[in-house]
Amino acid sequence: MLKQILNKIPRKSPKGDSQDTAGNDPGDNSNGFQCMIGGGTFSSRFNVVKRVSSAVFPASMMTGLDAVEPFMSFKDVSNSQKQNLFVSKLNFCCKVYDFNDPDKNCTEINSKHEILVELVEFVSSGSAKFNEMAIAAMCKMCAINLFRVFPPKYRSNGSGGETEDDEPMFDPAWSHLQIVYDLLLRFVSYNSLDAKVAKKYVDHSFISRMLDLFDSEDPRERDCLKTILHRIYGKFMVHRPFIRKAVSNIVYRFVFETERHNGIAELLEIFGSVISGFALPLKEEHKIFLLRALIPLHKPKSVGVYHQQLTYCVIQFIEKDQKLASEVIKGLLKYWPLTNSQKELMFLSELEEVLEMTSLVDFQKIMVPLFRRIGCCLNSSHYQVAERAHLLWNNEHVLHLVTQNRQVILPLVFSSLEQNIQSHWNQAVLNLTRNLKKILTEMDEELMSACQRKLEEDNLLSNVVAEKRRATWERLENASAVQPVCNNILLLNVSVEPATCSVSC
Repeated sequence: MLKQILNKIPRKSPKGDSQDTAGNDPGDNSNGFQCMIGGGTFSSRFNVVKRVSSAVFPASMMTGLDAVEPFMSFKDVSNSQKQNLFVSKLNFCCKVYDFNDPDKNCTEINSKHEILVELVEFVSSGSAKFNEMAIAAMCKMCAINLFRVFPPKYRSNGSGGETEDDEPMFDPAWSHLQIVYDLLLRFVSYNSLDAKVAKKYVDHSFISRMLDLFDSEDPRERDCLKTILHRIYGKFMVHRPFIRKAVSNIVYRFVFETERHNGIAELLEIFGSVISGFALPLKEEHKIFLLRALIPLHKPKSVGVYHQQLTYCVIQFIEKDQKLASEVIKGLLKYWPLTNSQKELMFLSELEEVLEMTSLVDFQKIMVPLFRRIGCCLNSSHYQVAERAHLLWNNEHVLHLVTQNRQVILPLVFSSLEQNIQSHWNQAVLNLTRNLKKILTEMDEELMSACQRKLEEDNLLSNVVAEKRRATWERLENASAVQPVCNNILLLNVSVEPATCSVSC
């Protein structure tokens, strides 16, 4: 009787014993995974999926790991097994599916979506413990799902990057990518994450490939990347110089080579807060970033897409060091648009913000070329540009700077004001010009009178020069009209003898 009972007890096969002894995944058999929960039996629907993938975790990291079926719920395992289940689910999510044909792998895609949601909830609950193995699994899963090569851009315009009129293009796999980005954000923001361990996996290669994703056509993806990269910059201080250098290289390539990139606005938004945290005095590296990266960003045609963020970064630099204001204004004058009125309006708005923070000493360094340019804007045929240039003078700080240097500035702009009064087509601009001239006259009536006399003298002199030029051209025209007649008479008096030639045969 006892022998019959013992024979009915199932025994482990020698193959299973050898696997357990070798330290591999116990219970990995063709019949599917089974475990006892509350006296019942739970069977996996996917018996083809292994519990732990040796492709994700090296054998050295697998030591002491009890594999758990990834389809199990965190509620159905003990606390000691939750970490292993967490790693197993990360491993399962490393498989990537083609979302251009979602019906082909509908079951697997839905299963992956459910597991990703479980992972986010588990990390959000604070139950996750990010040891080195979990960090490696998390980084590899995110890399496999997120890092990819974008298809070529077929934008009809050649302006580079996404413009204000372009319709955004959305990734068909966003339903999964969004959850992966959410998981990565919670990972890098986790309070108990050991940055010293994580930096081995969130390394330069990982960050570089993440920066490549900023060229995504999908604005939702760029927004997620912006938040994650900002958290990485704050969490991993050792990577800060590399991130600054990598972003600078992206800007250089955009400005001087391709003029095509979709994520410049998001990168500048990150650096707006980064610049505000720079310590004083500013390092030479930071000043170089302003002069060689930020200021040349005013050059591309698509500056309107990111101009707001660019202006904020420039202003942050000047708040740190007001001596940089003159360098910024020189850069604006260097890249000042001559045929693009919309860019000119943006430049005038940024110029006013910079001038508000400019000291008198720095203003005197650039006031001559600056007000020559403002004078051209005052009588621009584009009425919005002319209006915006007039409104600069309503700024109290700008007007104070002009008052202190009126002997130099008023002669530079006086001719533009007179030209507007005499011939500008727009009535609103004409009224603004008259008001501005009244303000300047009240500022220094004697100087304005001197400018008026000088302008009259210049006009008289230019009229004399123009009359001399007209007389000279008239003499040349008369001479050219007489010369052909003389030549014809000479040709008639000259007899032309026929040419002879001998041909010997």
